[in-house]
Amino acid sequence: MTRPTRQREQDADRTRWQGDREEESDEETDDIDVEDMDEEDLVRTGDGELIHEPTGIVVEEEQIDPGPEWRAFNHSERQEKSRVGAPTTQTMHDKGLTTTIDWKDKDAYGRSISSRKRSQMHRLRKWQERIRTKDAGERNLQFALSEIDRMASALGVPRSVREVASVIYRRALNEDLIRGRSIEGVATSALYAACRKEGIPRSLEEISEVSRVDRKEIGRTYRYISQELGLEMKPVDPKKYVPRFCSELELSKEVQSKADEIIETTAEKGLLSGKSPTGFAAAAIYAASLLCNEKKTQREVADVAQVTEVTIRNRYQEQIEAMGIHS
Repeated sequence: MTRPTRQREQDADRTRWQGDREEESDEETDDIDVEDMDEEDLVRTGDGELIHEPTGIVVEEEQIDPGPEWRAFNHSERQEKSRVGAPTTQTMHDKGLTTTIDWKDKDAYGRSISSRKRSQMHRLRKWQERIRTKDAGERNLQFALSEIDRMASALGVPRSVREVASVIYRRALNEDLIRGRSIEGVATSALYAACRKEGIPRSLEEISEVSRVDRKEIGRTYRYISQELGLEMKPVDPKKYVPRFCSELELSKEVQSKADEIIETTAEKGLLSGKSPTGFAAAAIYAASLLCNEKKTQREVADVAQVTEVTIRNRYQEQIEAMGIHS
């Protein structure tokens, strides 16, 4: 009877000792501040937990997954399972958050609705359009963003450029830079700035063709808003124009590569300073087409680049002299 009793006492002592050790270790870990931890000792596990490796403290856990709870393997499955609308966008004055009433006079099953319901939906649709804009400021913003969208479509630029242009216009509106200037002028300038920021440059001539304002006003307004908003614009690289111009002139990759080479070599020698990038790119393409036996006339190149033949001749002479090529 003595032996089992002594055994029980030893087990109890061991349990108490282990408990004391755990409490001490908990106190030690509690004394460690997260801000004092070295970043090199923090390890991110596959489950998304952030652990302090020396002590084993879990700094971050229970990561929130913002994605859906379902899985889809193709576009049709994704469309079928999705229970949300389109993401918010800066290209709409209300960021796409308002309800739109479909113009189709059909119910949820695709059946035609009665004439009474049709007239009711027509009235609802009309009032919905009216209440989407609460004041003149919102109506002007709606008009400006629709202008940006129209011009971007005409220029064939990607959606990212439209988003950036819309953000620039909203910033100009918040800074009260629209006052005393036309909405179309500021919208066009915002689009021109967005094209340059996204590395998809379009010349002022191309922009003015799709705009309702002239080239001078676009240039003047662009300089004003870029200065006021602190838009850091790097000089346009003429090589950005080469692929598009070569494609329109139906020239080969060999001509494109040669034109890039001419631009690089002549720019290193300082010929690009103070010159129009479109004219510089056009002259390089003209020179490259002659060197690669795919001759294009100065008139053809000038029409595509929207510069004069005189500009191409002047830049061409400068470039071939710098390259050491005799015409």
